[in-house]
Amino acid sequence: MIILSIIIGIILFLNLLPFFPYQHWIFRVCEFGKLHFLFIEVILLICTFFFFNLSSIYTYIVIGCLLLFMYLNAIKLYKFTPFFKYNHDFETDKRSKEIKIISTNVYQFNTDYKSFTDLIKKHNPDMVLTMESDEKWEKGMEVLEKDYPYYIKEAQQNTYGIHLYSKLKLKEFKVNFFVSDDIPSIEAIVKTEDGYDFNFYGIHPPPPSPTEESTSKERDGELLCIARDIEPNKEKATIVLGDFNNVAWAKSSELFRKYSGLIDARRGRGFFSTFHAKYWFLRIPIDLCYHSSNIEITEIKPLKNIGSDHLPLFIQFKIADEPSEAEKEIDNSEKEEIKEMISEGKEEDGDRENFE
Repeated sequence: MIILSIIIGIILFLNLLPFFPYQHWIFRVCEFGKLHFLFIEVILLICTFFFFNLSSIYTYIVIGCLLLFMYLNAIKLYKFTPFFKYNHDFETDKRSKEIKIISTNVYQFNTDYKSFTDLIKKHNPDMVLTMESDEKWEKGMEVLEKDYPYYIKEAQQNTYGIHLYSKLKLKEFKVNFFVSDDIPSIEAIVKTEDGYDFNFYGIHPPPPSPTEESTSKERDGELLCIARDIEPNKEKATIVLGDFNNVAWAKSSELFRKYSGLIDARRGRGFFSTFHAKYWFLRIPIDLCYHSSNIEITEIKPLKNIGSDHLPLFIQFKIADEPSEAEKEIDNSEKEEIKEMISEGKEEDGDRENFE
């Protein structure tokens, strides 16, 4: 009973940390574990009926706390299950042809370039986005250039390189450095073969962790800078894709979604967890996709491991002539909070270094 009580106390404490408004990694990393916490809490709740005295007030307090956090976790996670009925209906039947994109964090120190290029040949996407792609990866991906005549290359040695290869015409494109001069993101206007345009953003902000950034300030600032960039043009077809180093139910992801006016592609579909590729029991969904209300997601799924710590994410969609249901507008208090988070992100000194 003592050991069980200690375990319950630790789990409840970890559940409580994300409710504090601090951006240190200790508080923010615990947001990632809601799915795992919920599973553990169910097991612990069952254990209390076998190992605790059911006539004790202490037992009722423990059960009440477990049920409370189970409920709080469940209502957050419910939106990312097929049981959540999200309105994906459109008022028009006019659509573009299907567009396929593969996005993956290739892991800079992974040298299995052929597994990745073979995966691309197999699924034949219209666009390919890679993160953590350095000069060696750039060389390893040169074979793609024959089939993908449009590309953006931003090799970095600090695990924040990013590359985009496209069969579709890139009408305009640029590499942004929203909060730091060593964290690039890609922005492009893409033209489909049947004449539709859409805005594309490929991103990879740094995670809050003991080995990278001590806080989530740069990550949150990067996400919200992109949301601010999208917000005036949210009626245009838009896709934001990449390794967010964040989960969709985190507060900063919710602010990103509401400010940009975009829709989380996982809502009403599933979790589609991609990290860590080697440990399925620890896997969490941090490779995310957001889209405007005039884009219809027809398929989203993780693909097989290519030797990275992330599974590739496959997205297939169509562009509609008319939007579906719009997202809720953000309120003024949240806008002020966003301004402060962007400012803090730009002021934060990164802890990154180059890796040879």
